[in-house]
Amino acid sequence: MATTRRLSRPGSHVIVLFGATGDLARRKLLPGLFHLATAGLLPERYRIVGTARSKAVSEAGFKEHAHDAVAEFGTAKPTGEAWRTFEDALSFGTADLDDPSPLVSAVRAAEQEIGGHPQRLFHLAIPPTAFGWVIEMLGASGLAQGARAIIEKPFGTDLASARALNESVHRVFDESQIFRIDHFLGKESVDNILALRFANGLFEPVWNREHIEYVQIDVPETLSIEGRATFYEGTGAFRDMVVTHLLQVLGFVAMEPPTSLTAKALRDEKQKVFDSLLPLDPNQVVRGQYEGYRAEPGVAPDSQTETFVALRANIENWRWAGVGFYLRTGKALKASRQVLTIGFREPILRMFPVDARSTPSARRNEITIDFDDPGSISTRFLAKEPGPGMRLGEAKMIFRYKDSFPLSQELEAYEHLLLDAMQGDQSLFTSAAGVERLWEISTPLLEHPPPIEPYTPGSWGPSSVHQVTAPYRWHLPAED
Repeated sequence: MATTRRLSRPGSHVIVLFGATGDLARRKLLPGLFHLATAGLLPERYRIVGTARSKAVSEAGFKEHAHDAVAEFGTAKPTGEAWRTFEDALSFGTADLDDPSPLVSAVRAAEQEIGGHPQRLFHLAIPPTAFGWVIEMLGASGLAQGARAIIEKPFGTDLASARALNESVHRVFDESQIFRIDHFLGKESVDNILALRFANGLFEPVWNREHIEYVQIDVPETLSIEGRATFYEGTGAFRDMVVTHLLQVLGFVAMEPPTSLTAKALRDEKQKVFDSLLPLDPNQVVRGQYEGYRAEPGVAPDSQTETFVALRANIENWRWAGVGFYLRTGKALKASRQVLTIGFREPILRMFPVDARSTPSARRNEITIDFDDPGSISTRFLAKEPGPGMRLGEAKMIFRYKDSFPLSQELEAYEHLLLDAMQGDQSLFTSAAGVERLWEISTPLLEHPPPIEPYTPGSWGPSSVHQVTAPYRWHLPAED
């Protein structure tokens, strides 16, 4: 699927990075663009215009910043002719609502250097509070005409704010011009969920409630908030991770077979999943906060912000009615993982004796997809142990990307999505209707959140987390 979308090299582009001196640009966007350049995946003719509100940044200063960012975080190092060519394509122009002229001049100059009619692509790597004035400025200055805009998460904090933001953006950009980015959807292994299901007759026939008992999407993190209290206090784990990432992955897992791999077909099937999601029940949610969070600089001493959330989502349609979709994520947990687990029903006829050493969970068949790049897929099943008698033992088959395919062509998630945006492919970007629907089903939880439960850093969350999946167990912390 991903290969099909990358066959054509993008046409000429002027790429404008808002927040060009910020953390996201430093860690992901500038290194990613340079990697695309060295891989021959940027247009033959392109220019990259950095912009920020600070007038203290010069063009030379931006080029130095880009060099340092690529040197620290890039897979391709900033040396030789490749770097000189990339550096020559960099320029800078300050952006201000009252005076957009420096940015307008920088963009026009870049277009003249390229010649012809290059496509404009704006990447808004800025806080959500700045989206409004940037969109307004792009519209008022004329830069938005015919352009595309990549907008970072979080896209709203509830249904009302998401609707207001969509209305604001749609006053300037048509929906076909908007690319709401979720870097999880740029992962090779998330694409591979579609390949696993729809390219293999082995799996699609059993991908339903008749054969699957539960689905888990589990993204624990060992990191704490690490000085990001200003952002995190107003967001929390649910808004930061579940609405923007985990429910998007759920959409790919649960969708019906699309008629094609076009953006419209894929997004239509994801939307049907979102429309079938029942409103989240606060009684099926556990919210936690790691001990010591309230001592973090900038955190209120009585903070009710969750750093952990686990919940059950329910899809009311023919394929998934009655199947539990269990989502979990949190900070300061025991491990950092990105795991999708699909649990299959046990055979009705139990002709094999249960080994006294086995637990009920050990007998369950599971497919586990690790979507932390480069990713892997493992299958747990029961097999006969060698020797006399019919004693069953747990067995496993594992596919690893790194063992099966050369990774020289691998793209990091942001690189994948930047390339798709340049090609105008919205397949892996979220739609206005999808964003609003996910906030709509989240409303009961946002309005009536369950109480915060403390948990010890380095644990798997509050002790009550096991009630969410009962009578099943979480796949993690089981060994893969």
